[in-house]
Amino acid sequence: MDRVISPTSSVRGTFRLPGDKSISHRYAMLAAVANGRTEIDNYSTGADCASTLECLRALGVPVERSGNCVVIEGVGPAGLSAPARALDAGNSGSTIRMLSGILAGQPFECEIGGDESLSRRPMERIIGPLEQMGASFTAQDRGCPPLKIRGGNLRPIEYRLPVASAQVKTTVLFAGMFADGTTTVDEPLSTRNHSEIALREFGADLEVDGLSIRITGRTRLRGQQLRVPADLSSAAFFIAAGLLLPESHITLEGVGLNRTRAALLDVLRGMGADLEIVRGSTFHGELAGDIEVRSASAVSSVAGPEPLLAGGVIDGATTAGVIDEIPMLAVLGAASRDGLIIRDAAELRVKETDRIATVADNLQRMGVEVEVYDDGMKIAGRQHFRAAKLDSFGDHRIAMAFAVAALCADGPSVIENAEAASVSFPEFYDLLSSMTH
Repeated sequence: MDRVISPTSSVRGTFRLPGDKSISHRYAMLAAVANGRTEIDNYSTGADCASTLECLRALGVPVERSGNCVVIEGVGPAGLSAPARALDAGNSGSTIRMLSGILAGQPFECEIGGDESLSRRPMERIIGPLEQMGASFTAQDRGCPPLKIRGGNLRPIEYRLPVASAQVKTTVLFAGMFADGTTTVDEPLSTRNHSEIALREFGADLEVDGLSIRITGRTRLRGQQLRVPADLSSAAFFIAAGLLLPESHITLEGVGLNRTRAALLDVLRGMGADLEIVRGSTFHGELAGDIEVRSASAVSSVAGPEPLLAGGVIDGATTAGVIDEIPMLAVLGAASRDGLIIRDAAELRVKETDRIATVADNLQRMGVEVEVYDDGMKIAGRQHFRAAKLDSFGDHRIAMAFAVAALCADGPSVIENAEAASVSFPEFYDLLSSMTH
């Protein structure tokens, strides 16, 4: 499906976004192996999180959904049943990785795969530690899906992540729930801690000591009543639109502000963004609040005034903290005074697409200068966006990032394969249209 995006003068209004995708996945998986009922309010509306629910149903877990409310009747740690057919994770790397940790502890063999895009994504980083714990895997070249997993009695391990990854950390911690003893994960850098918070909410025996996380297996989890805060990664696109377009003023309500995700706000403030957090609260250990955004520049006009965003360098631990938001940050970098350098982002090469390549491709289509590195890119500042035919390449974050760029272009642009946005945010285009003026 193609989508025409016309330039606009500003974005304004107050909006509430769907639930955080990362948290929704984790709540649903833990609810499945807990004892008792879990009710989840504001569950993500994205296709990826729907894939997680379908996989749980196929494993014999009673799941009911009404809009963004999900009720899961937990079957306990030994209650999952062998699925009648291969589990389908769709496009969701989160589903296949994290659920594999749970499947590794089950006394049956099953297969889990997904769509063509997911089938190109290597899973060696989860296969390695799970095999150390006693599970066995059969996979395609480079560990790509579909994966055949034979689980069973797992042994605890101490595992140091070779690359900072919240999903790999979660996979090992989830498997550790089924091991006899204490499993330890050591991180090279701090990553999202949604799993640690969720595990504690469900009653897991978990300790965090700096970059070391320990979980003791065979602890009984209990069903919960939970509310998912709005997704900060989804909010990033509207924040960017509010910063790029002149005379903009938007408020995004109830957005998750977890400290391990706050690097995005730190980066934006470092670039000079006018952001204010109001009405803070806590949802089940997760911080949340309303984000108020005012425009930082007038770059939508080819002859507009000096852009106020400063640009800069994203590298090291900061890159790990904003890895999902880099496509959107790259768009902001082109409109900044000084441009943006992104390094230590090789992880982007193995996302839904090679996001270094797809971001650079679409920037160049819009007439933006970009230099590509193996682990990132350099984007010159003070650039303007030319109307163009753009391609999501089937990647939801690429589709949404360049829809925002198209709002600032010198004429209407076309997003090819625009439906990719539904993977995480099916309401994206309607919401974007509702805030444009």
